[in-house]
Amino acid sequence: MAQSLELLLIQFLMPDNDARRQAEDQIKRLAKDPQVIPALVHHLRTAKTPNVRQLSAVLLRKKITGHWAKLSPQLRQLVKHSLIESITLEHSPPVRRASANVVALILFSSLTETIGNSFQPHFADLQSLLLKCLQDETSNRVRVAALKAVGSFLECTHDGAEVVKFREFIPSILNVSRQCLASGEEDVAVIAFEIFDELIESPAPLLGESVKAIVQFSLEVCSSQNLETSTRHQAIQIISWLAKYKSNTLKKHKLVIPILQVICPLLAEASENDNDDDLAPDRAAAEVIDTMALNLSKHVFPPVFEFSSLSSQSVNPKFREASVTALGVISEGCLELMKNKLEPVLQIVLGALRDPEQMVRGAASFALGQFAEYLQPEIVSHYESVLPCILNALEDASDEVKEKSYYALAAFCENMGEEILPFVDPLMIKLLSALQNSPRHLQETCMSAIGSVASAAERSFIPYAERVLELMKIFMVLTKDEDLRSRARATELVGIIAMSVGRMRMEPILPPFIEASIAGFGLEFSELREYTHGFFSNIAEILDDGFAQYLPHVVPLAVSSCHLDDGSAVDIDESEDENVNGFDGVSSDDEAHDEPRVRNISIRTGVLDEKAAATQALGLFALHTKSSFAPYLEESLKILVRHSTYFHEDVRLQAITSLKREYRTGLVDILTAAQAIFQSQHEGPTKAIEVLDTVMNIYIKTMTEDDDKEVVAQACMSISDFIKDNGYMAIESYIVRLVEATMILLREESACQQTESDGEIDDDDTEHDEVLMDAVSDLLPAFAKSMGSQFAPIFENMFGPLMKFAKASRPPPDRTMVVACLAEVAQHMGAPIAGYIDVAVMPLVLKELLSSVATNRRNAAFCVGELCKNGGDSVLKYYGDVLRSLYPLFGDSEPDNAVRDNAAGAVARMIMVHPESIPLNQVIPVFLKVLPLKEDREESAAVYS
Repeated sequence: MAQSLELLLIQFLMPDNDARRQAEDQIKRLAKDPQVIPALVHHLRTAKTPNVRQLSAVLLRKKITGHWAKLSPQLRQLVKHSLIESITLEHSPPVRRASANVVALILFSSLTETIGNSFQPHFADLQSLLLKCLQDETSNRVRVAALKAVGSFLECTHDGAEVVKFREFIPSILNVSRQCLASGEEDVAVIAFEIFDELIESPAPLLGESVKAIVQFSLEVCSSQNLETSTRHQAIQIISWLAKYKSNTLKKHKLVIPILQVICPLLAEASENDNDDDLAPDRAAAEVIDTMALNLSKHVFPPVFEFSSLSSQSVNPKFREASVTALGVISEGCLELMKNKLEPVLQIVLGALRDPEQMVRGAASFALGQFAEYLQPEIVSHYESVLPCILNALEDASDEVKEKSYYALAAFCENMGEEILPFVDPLMIKLLSALQNSPRHLQETCMSAIGSVASAAERSFIPYAERVLELMKIFMVLTKDEDLRSRARATELVGIIAMSVGRMRMEPILPPFIEASIAGFGLEFSELREYTHGFFSNIAEILDDGFAQYLPHVVPLAVSSCHLDDGSAVDIDESEDENVNGFDGVSSDDEAHDEPRVRNISIRTGVLDEKAAATQALGLFALHTKSSFAPYLEESLKILVRHSTYFHEDVRLQAITSLKREYRTGLVDILTAAQAIFQSQHEGPTKAIEVLDTVMNIYIKTMTEDDDKEVVAQACMSISDFIKDNGYMAIESYIVRLVEATMILLREESACQQTESDGEIDDDDTEHDEVLMDAVSDLLPAFAKSMGSQFAPIFENMFGPLMKFAKASRPPPDRTMVVACLAEVAQHMGAPIAGYIDVAVMPLVLKELLSSVATNRRNAAFCVGELCKNGGDSVLKYYGDVLRSLYPLFGDSEPDNAVRDNAAGAVARMIMVHPESIPLNQVIPVFLKVLPLKEDREESAAVYS
């Protein structure tokens, strides 16, 4: 067999086409014989001609792939040992050894997915051999083949202890990659980044000191403008993964500033490609900075702010653009730090809004929109300087600047209250003009801006509503593909206006808008369907039970959206990996045909957004129409339960981010509706209990097992709301599990709180998610409200983990979170709070009364009042200190009315419980001076009593 096969292989490699075809037919017949594998192995090891060895390797791969399990143990052992032996070949001549090494390494790479697990007993030997090949000084081809083999081997290695050993490979991997870059083999060099990607995402402590070398190499590559964009993007992506998965490692090795010193200037790099090129260095750099800000906020803000301050004065407009882009990008992650520096930050951005260069003005408008979205409520207090600048930008000569200015205006106005009233008329004059005279894409952003103005102005928008609604009728009957996004925005805007002007004005004129919205579903445009679900949600909210007449029309639409296929679309090319001749194109460095080719991969986010909006709509329909929703309850509940456990984390996060409370709150809405429905149908509590059981099991599981912090936070908020609304009896059978899940979150041990294993984790590390912990801390007052003094033994166990967030090393938001939680627990638990007054609570609260942050002073004032009210005699010894600490909050030096109102509430509570311990002749005049209450009306009961 071996001799005849060798002759056929040689014949196949001849230039004569007829001879090749004859050889191919005979090789195919021989391939059916089980003895062909030993023959191929023999030629792989001994053939003198490199091409014969290569062809033997290709045929061996085809014979083994997919058939490994069917081979006899003897054949499997033969193949493994032959591969290892071929990689070694220590005593062969250098040229032959290199050629054999390369063929064996490539064959090994291509077979790891099929037979990788069977190599585990030889792990140590293989690691040693691969490392030796990576360091082979006689052949670059061997080093390159070894680099590919390491990548394949790592993918099939799942044991943490074994993966850690790959740390030894990093210097050699970097060395080979640098050599490949120097010789123009970028496609090979990027294999290093694929290997680092695997190492970074592994939970094992892999990188150690070598992280410095990886970062240095990545920075070298991403800043080299002579390299391909895709290569540089791979390098930038490694920095992004490190920031996401190994942020503590970057802190420990002091790499944050060196990274930003290279990445920030990339924002100013001019791209030769289309502006929408996601691989462009400036775009990729923005993504990295965003990721770093989200995970390393206090380390990122100072160097980025320094870069922006200097670059804003640059003569190069690209750097001026980069200065404001950087500030916009970090506004989500560094929001607390930026709030404290809002004056100088706004000075840079508002200055850029007047820049002579369009690109700079556009970036400034983008940054303002980001600030308006993330720097609430502080940014709104600057409306007198910000809104006039945005108004001017709406008149910009550039459509791009106008579009971003509409976005900034929409984001800014959305969170305004009565402050917007003086600006409504000038804003609407410009917006209505633009709506009628602008291109479609500007009309879309203009409609978003009008929606935000309407939402902020509320009833003051009534004078403009009729005209806007008449214009929307024109948009809501457009049917051309290029107009459907405008139709979607118009549908959304009608729903927002309806919320602002109310049921009385909208109900009589609704039918044509409802008909147009339903008709839009037949146009097969996901974004239009998404916004239509939002429109129906708003209409259900204003009509309440009056919406029942539309349920037969709109519920099936929501259900159909929920049932849409929303998975990733992947097209696999399963055609044969050889050409018509079967074996042509084989070379020692060609792996292009080793795997089925992925032609296209895409995540259908439009459908996911539509699904999210439909899920929200079902919950709101149930909440507002109550018993009328009975026919749809069972199917809706099944949908909501299914959506509570979504698939891929990135896709789930997009849905959860857009939903906020939607599908999690939707379950609570369904539960509220279910109780009303079952009571009205005289079916007793049984079905309502079944619904409750389903919902609570989902929430409790989510608290500890879901790996997304926003999802977990929403579950906690939904549980808090449900407990507050329904009391202890509704959750009695779940209390043990709820308390256990809450303890896990307080100890930061849930799935979503797992941190990297590289480096040491500082117990005082503050890089946690504030939204999550705020939601977790809200559970304690909810328990206390439902249980009263019976909460005391549970609170005893929770107190220690909670107080960890109140340490002096923690940032102000953490400390005020604890103080607010203690205040509400004291309010609802009552007398048992006395046991904690001396332990740590009163010293903490007195210190927080002196905080430089208004929110901290406000919560501390409320808390000290509740402690005095419920703390009994144990608090009397603190009365003098409390009054001295509260006194400054009554004076002109206190700028915040809400702080002053809460200080008045605290004094009122002290007077009510222990008037004999208060020097009333001194306190009452000061107390009366700050009345009436200015902002926090919830203090009215205590103060005016």
